Amino acid sequence: MTAEQRPVVEHAQLTITPGREAEFEQAFRRGEQAIAKSPGYRWSRLIRQVEDPGVYLLLVGWQSLEAHTVEFRGSELFPQWRGAVGEFFAAPPVVTHFDARDLSSGEVV
Repeated sequence: MTAEQRPVVEHAQLTITPGREAEFEQAFRRGEQAIAKSPGYRWSRLIRQVEDPGVYLLLVGWQSLEAHTVEFRGSELFPQWRGAVGEFFAAPPVVTHFDARDLSSGEVV
């Protein structure tokens, strides 16, 4: 299995325009429906930062790096996602990917 075929976790830091957090959270639920329709989607979690409540951590489990970066981003689902949430971003999302294997157990998260 190559690195591109291995399950990954997308780590996206989302900075939301101050005062629009509640609107963003509602819009996220709509946008998440587009992500979940992607064939390589496995799961997702949205977590709000304690120190700065305008910053969120979006974690998305994908079957592979390509499932996110090529298949999802190149599909009609990506504009649906960005259309739902993009207006709330105060800064471009910072996106990185992690190997989905839990190093303490070897299980895929």
